Amino acid sequence: MREKGVKKDALEELELGLGGGKKFRVLVYLALNPDKAFTKYALTKATGLRTPSIDRYLKTLVKIGWIKENQCEPRTYQINLENKTAKILIEFLLEALGASALQTPSPTNLSQIP
Repeated sequence: MREKGVKKDALEELELGLGGGKKFRVLVYLALNPDKAFTKYALTKATGLRTPSIDRYLKTLVKIGWIKENQCEPRTYQINLENKTAKILIEFLLEALGASALQTPSPTNLSQIP
């Protein structure tokens, strides 16, 4: 059920960007490491997801502007700090997770996210 005053576009963007379950690991990892860029391989290792899943999700996140794709070889990805929604997400995660969020999450911790 949608609240009054909430734009349909914003809800669709959140649903598309946040995804569900395991895909969320990628976004959390990038959001908690805003000053770093990662290859698909590094994200695969950090999240425990398979490369095809990472690839599909990164394409979606780049398309909606939450993630930047750096055109170096190999390509790297990082949270887009110029995107308003991505910035709010980082603030939320840091507040929700507290001081522990300031440390890079280990792959083991991320693989515990359903």
